[in-house]
Amino acid sequence: MDSMTHPVPIATFTINPTVDLSLDVACLRPEGKSRARLRSTRGGGGGINVARGVRRLGGMALAVHTAGREVGARLNRLLDDEGLAHLPIEIGDDTREALVIAERESARNFHVVPAGPTLSAGEERYCLDTIARTAEYCDYFVLSGSGTPGLSAGFSAAVARTVAATGAALIADIAGTQLTTMLAEHVFLLRLDRVEAAALIGRPIAGYDDARAANALLLERGACDHAITTVGALGAVCSDRSGHQLIAAPNLPTPPRSDACAGDSLVAAITQRLTEGADVARACEIGVAAAAATVMLPGTDLFESSTVDTLAGRVRAVRWTDAVAD
Repeated sequence: MDSMTHPVPIATFTINPTVDLSLDVACLRPEGKSRARLRSTRGGGGGINVARGVRRLGGMALAVHTAGREVGARLNRLLDDEGLAHLPIEIGDDTREALVIAERESARNFHVVPAGPTLSAGEERYCLDTIARTAEYCDYFVLSGSGTPGLSAGFSAAVARTVAATGAALIADIAGTQLTTMLAEHVFLLRLDRVEAAALIGRPIAGYDDARAANALLLERGACDHAITTVGALGAVCSDRSGHQLIAAPNLPTPPRSDACAGDSLVAAITQRLTEGADVARACEIGVAAAAATVMLPGTDLFESSTVDTLAGRVRAVRWTDAVAD
């Protein structure tokens, strides 16, 4: 798809995608061979998973991503075969491969992910140029996933400025240095997990009050219009300048299997619902349901839309009316 001539409601960017090999084993053994069944081979990475989730909910998204050498070519083929609209950016280093192992006896999942390729300064600039051309033709632009080794510390901040210049709304789900430098900019929506939120406020995120404190700090800094901090199995807190909303996750009908793509599922559902006219708080309720639907599945499997619909009716939302201080 040509992002410069075909507008789409949502575009995503993944600078460090993966080819995920998902295996089922009865039990991982320390000696000898652990015989496995190949469950799936699919393209992955934050923005690609978000685009996949948007499509699963009936929406349309363009996944922009890097693709390097032989593994990058395989990634492109996998996304083509899946029918996912995507725009690859060719790089000189190999795209990474990840291993996802579901152990049946324990119902545990193991996600083994290498660091990924190193981009040159010229490749970083070309990524920003592509983002600028793509964001001009979408309503929401999602930046999601981990960075590459040696990525310029200010890359995500530059993405924020680039997207802002186009008028698109930026939704960011990033971590580490890339998140820290982006906080000096202003974006539409920031999503934090418990690790990043804990680093922000200097204490663990044990419950909703801690998540609210992290969101309040983001808003007070002027980093975003909307902040969402997830609290694992408890759910999330969604905040804006008018106050905070506690969103309690539904009880699961089956035990959780893997949280590998829970955050991506939440962001996908939020973004898709926003394109349908929902406000952020209501969109986040659906996002929590999508995350819950995903954690019941093994490996990097994403929710089924019918499960999201079922669980959405069990999500509870409570509004805190205290406004964030100026």
